[in-house]
Amino acid sequence: MDHIPLKRPHFFFTTAALPCPYINGRLERKIVTELNGPDAEILHEALSRAGFRRSHSIAYTPACPGCSACIPVRIAVRRFQPDRTMRKVWRQNQDLTASMVPARATAEQYKLFSQYQESRHSGGDMALMGFYDYRSMVEDSPIDTSLLEFRQSDGTLTAVCLTDRMSDGLSAVYSFYAPDMDRRSLGTFMVLWLIDEALRLGLPYVYLGYWIAESRKMAYKSRFQPLEAFGVNGWQLLEGDDFPNPVPQFR
Repeated sequence: MDHIPLKRPHFFFTTAALPCPYINGRLERKIVTELNGPDAEILHEALSRAGFRRSHSIAYTPACPGCSACIPVRIAVRRFQPDRTMRKVWRQNQDLTASMVPARATAEQYKLFSQYQESRHSGGDMALMGFYDYRSMVEDSPIDTSLLEFRQSDGTLTAVCLTDRMSDGLSAVYSFYAPDMDRRSLGTFMVLWLIDEALRLGLPYVYLGYWIAESRKMAYKSRFQPLEAFGVNGWQLLEGDDFPNPVPQFR
C-alpha cells in the first residue's frame, strides 16, 4: 500500500453508537477526523487509501462493535469489463449531456435531490435536509471536489454525482437522480461514466465507498468487477477469480 507522509499529527475521535442505517439490529460507530489546514489534501489521500471516506470536511471509517460488514471498495478501471446489461445502460443514456461543474449548490439541484430522497429514502435523515444542509454537503470540502451533472436535450437536470478527484482516482461521494426515470438505470450509468472519465484522465481507480453484502442498497457495487476491497492486507481483489485485462469499450 502507498504511504503518504504527513507534516503534522492529526487527532481521531470515535462517535457514539447509533442504530445502523444499513443492517437492522446493529449499532454503528465511526472513527472520524477533520480535514483542514494545509495538509487537508495530503491527509485525505492517505486516509482514502486506507479505506476512509469523506463527508463535508470530515474523514471517517466504520468502527462498529462486533461488526465488520462495511468493506471499502474501488474499481480497477483498466481491468473493468462491462457486462451486457451495463453496455445497454451506457447506450440508452448517450442522449444525456454530462458536465463537471464547480461544487456549488443550486436550487435546481436541491429540487432533484429532494425528489430523489422522498422517493427512495422517505423518513431517512437525508430526506429531512433543507437547502442549507444540502449546500453544506456539496460545498464544505477542503479538497478537489466537483459536481457531475447530466442533462436531457431540453436542459432538464436528470442526475448529479458529487465527485472527489484524487491523484489515483475519482471518488463517487454521493449521487441522486430523477426517480421517475428508473428504466435508465442512472445510478449504474453514473458509475460507468466515472470509469470512462478515469480512463481518459489516466487514473487507475474509481472509489465507490463501502460495500455491504447484507444491504440491498449496496448490492449494486459488487457488479463492477474486478472490484478491490481494503482489509488487513491492504487492497486486494474482492473475489479470487482472474479477470480480463482489456480497456473497456462502452460504445
